[in-house]
Amino acid sequence: MKLEALDRRSASGAPADAPATPDTPGAPNTPNTPDGPSTPAHDTLDVRELPTFAFGTGSLMWWSTGGLMLIEGTVFGICVLMYFYLRSMAATWPIDAPPPGLLWGSINTAVLLASLWPNQLAKAAAERCDRRRARFWLVVCLLFALVFLGVRALEFTTLDVDWRSNAYGSVVWLLLGLHTAHLITDTIDTAVLATLFYTGPLEGKRFVDVSENALYWYFVVLSWLPIYGVIYGAPRL
Repeated sequence: MKLEALDRRSASGAPADAPATPDTPGAPNTPNTPDGPSTPAHDTLDVRELPTFAFGTGSLMWWSTGGLMLIEGTVFGICVLMYFYLRSMAATWPIDAPPPGLLWGSINTAVLLASLWPNQLAKAAAERCDRRRARFWLVVCLLFALVFLGVRALEFTTLDVDWRSNAYGSVVWLLLGLHTAHLITDTIDTAVLATLFYTGPLEGKRFVDVSENALYWYFVVLSWLPIYGVIYGAPRL
């Protein structure tokens, strides 16, 4: 068989030991170019013009923030269930303490609800990639958060019970303390973002951070409403 192949190549005028070419029978079908045989073309995808960040469900941060809110909301729910379980086990409620004063907690609720307005404006500006307006409303949101934390310090003084006194004191301080911890972390996040927006340099993904920070603030505000009802309303029922 090998001798027959060599005879066929010799008959065609090519040396017996010459390498195969496209014109040689049995050679691969590779197109010729002026510079020699070309390599087969491969399809390529140019992604240089694609955006480097996205808002909403197109962002990984949106999903991670949603997961975080789900976990923390579950923790709040467990604490509320704990409150009512302890109440069902006690002969009187509150235990050895009057109901908390309404003044500072109600003021703080009003402050939180009012903060939704600049929070939404900061979110909208970030999603338009409007740096000037986004940083302005971030500062306004930061001021609201600082006012809330100041009033929250006064709010602790109206509980009229120490966290070590009894089960009632422990669970009330736990609820208020957990919500305060969320407020502090979001206040720090807002302060860092506001600083970055004023000092720069600024990456596009920072606008996504502002949008998700605003989403988390909605959670902080809305989660406070049932906690307010438990701390201030349940002892009066």
